[in-house]
Amino acid sequence: MPAFDLPLPELERHRPDIDEPAGFDAFWADTLKEAGQREPLVSVRPVDTGLRLTQTWDVTFRGFAGDPVRAWFSRPAGVRDALPAVVEYVGYGRGRGFPHERLTWVNAGYAHLLMDNRGQGDQYGNGGATPDPHATAPGGPGLAVRGLLDARDYHYRRLITDAVRAVTAVRALPGVDGARVAAVGNSQGGGLALAVAGLVPDLAAVLVTAPLLCGIRRALDLTDAGPYGEIVTYLSVHRGAERAAYRTLAHVEGISFARRAHAPAHFGTGLRDTICPPSGTYAAFNRYGELGGEDVRKAMYAFAYNGHEGGEAEQVGRQLVWLREVFSDRPTDDRSGQP
Repeated sequence: MPAFDLPLPELERHRPDIDEPAGFDAFWADTLKEAGQREPLVSVRPVDTGLRLTQTWDVTFRGFAGDPVRAWFSRPAGVRDALPAVVEYVGYGRGRGFPHERLTWVNAGYAHLLMDNRGQGDQYGNGGATPDPHATAPGGPGLAVRGLLDARDYHYRRLITDAVRAVTAVRALPGVDGARVAAVGNSQGGGLALAVAGLVPDLAAVLVTAPLLCGIRRALDLTDAGPYGEIVTYLSVHRGAERAAYRTLAHVEGISFARRAHAPAHFGTGLRDTICPPSGTYAAFNRYGELGGEDVRKAMYAFAYNGHEGGEAEQVGRQLVWLREVFSDRPTDDRSGQP
């Protein structure tokens, strides 16, 4: 796929205006207040994975509306110190899969919580274990359009709330340094991590590659691929629904979350990405932290000849080095022990 978005010099200056709802902050404050009225953890059960150097637990925590959300929690075996934690969010259509699939962060010496996607897990990977009991609002067959006509019914309201609650859950687990928690994800997972950065004021770091839900209106004009394509298809049938849909999407716009974020941030994008166009990633990066009134530590890496895969292992290598440096600069909240 040839480059199709703005040239790199324009991307580096891209700071689009956004149609931010007047009630954006109140909407999310009310949503998270309701979710936060319950204790986060439901159960924490050890799992025999066959791995000798990693310990894993099957965690269930309370997400949106108190719904049970599943996750894998892993730590380096035999380490009793309180560890910095990485909360990871997975891509669109994927579930948490098996605990031995994602070992990078735990092998780097971190506690690692991998959140399941409610109502997803059936498109690729190895499945999920979290249903979405609220997925009855009008919309098409894909989750990107489920509840699209009302922000309160929208799938991503629930999924973003789950993502925030995952941070609360990992901080409630023994052996986690609650002052050093990072949110990490690619694609949809990157969009969730960015939302968490805007909604959790004391997050230690955020690392996102090709984040979904950034520059949504422009993405709908640029691409018919991936989740954005589901929205385009829905609107091609429901021709009078654009206004309601755009109003809903404005409540989950990643640029709005980025503006409110404070944590050090590491971004990446492929300049030939037709699933999450790079202009959305750059818009979130360029406006990241702008409401805080002070400079925020942030880095961007662009891969000129890559699409949605971005920098793959090269990008992960950069993330590992960068996060180690960020965590080394943070004070600790030392709570040793294990679940």
